[in-house]
Amino acid sequence: MDFGVSRSELSALIDEWIFSERNRKILKRRFLDGICLEPLAEEFDLSVRQIKAICSKGAETLKAHIGE
Repeated sequence: MDFGVSRSELSALIDEWIFSERNRKILKRRFLDGICLEPLAEEFDLSVRQIKAICSKGAETLKAHIGE
């Protein structure tokens, strides 16, 4: 997913706007490292559906704060 910001800016946005430590880790692994949903589900002991929901909600939050 392309957010239109640099890798370091995206990392800073995740740190600033994602309040759950677990979700920050998941979003960084997904959006910065490019890890697919299934490996993330295994890594964090969650279902693929849960990972997908976290990534979707996180992406919405980040997009809302890009350019502020």
